[in-house]
Amino acid sequence: MNNAQTPTAQRTPYEAFEPADVRDLLASYPLAWVCARVTTDASLLPLIGVYNAAGDLVDLIGHFACSNPLGAALRADPRASILFTGPNGYVSPNHAGRRNWGPTWNYAQVRVQAEIAVDPELTATAVDLLVEHVERDMPLPWTARELGERYGQLMPHIVGFRARVIEMSAVFKLGQTEDVPTLRSILSTLQQGELTGWMRRLNQAHPGAQGQCDDA
Repeated sequence: MNNAQTPTAQRTPYEAFEPADVRDLLASYPLAWVCARVTTDASLLPLIGVYNAAGDLVDLIGHFACSNPLGAALRADPRASILFTGPNGYVSPNHAGRRNWGPTWNYAQVRVQAEIAVDPELTATAVDLLVEHVERDMPLPWTARELGERYGQLMPHIVGFRARVIEMSAVFKLGQTEDVPTLRSILSTLQQGELTGWMRRLNQAHPGAQGQCDDA
């Protein structure tokens, strides 16, 4: 697997990240475009990552409706592109505190090239993994078995799949090339939320910014 998490693949400051960054991004933003190679068929599907001992992404587990045209496309050619989008937002010169600064758009993305195996035997596991993930913070987590009779009625209409990761790359464009005063201004004036949280996370090693961005 050609994995951009390795140092040799870090081509720009935006591609310098740790396996945990990818894992946490996919956990927070599991909805991805799954794009078949042989046709224009694509679907937005929530996916759950599987990781090896080193923390690298090795598989993605999901399911889709049996009526989804993506199924036939993947059976014809199992290769697919999978595109995740994380937090993103416009950054104005007003945020930077500089009128001679060009506005930009900050974002995080993960791109996966995969080989997908559609597997009816995986369906129940795929559903359980997804439900457990999205319900994990609920005061009383729901389970699919609570559907009762409807569980057996609904399951034949969906099918699980495993996407084996062939190649993975990611871009975390989150202000890593800004000078310290500009980065501090952006972090203090941009609306606080997921985007600024990820900016602080990816700028922990920013030259001269350690200990300054955290309390911006």
